[in-house]
Amino acid sequence: MIGISPDQPDKLESFDTRHSLGFTLLSDPDHVVAQKWGVWGEKKLYGKTYMGIVRSAFLLDESGKVQQAWYKISPKDTPKKLLAALG
Repeated sequence: MIGISPDQPDKLESFDTRHSLGFTLLSDPDHVVAQKWGVWGEKKLYGKTYMGIVRSAFLLDESGKVQQAWYKISPKDTPKKLLAALG
């Protein structure tokens, strides 16, 4: 499993240390990867519109082909969806 975030590497390292994630976190501060995967988009919070990450999860096969994609998925639902898809 790999996580990709627009946060800087030092912030990701601190987050991983606090939460003991057990998987690699990659930094995408210029949103290049997020834009390529279609997960950098318009969001709204308290009536304010801004650009940000649309939290998503992708299940890839061994050749890198997307088998399933989940957009606007919560962190707690991600493992459940992935395990169900693999089961």
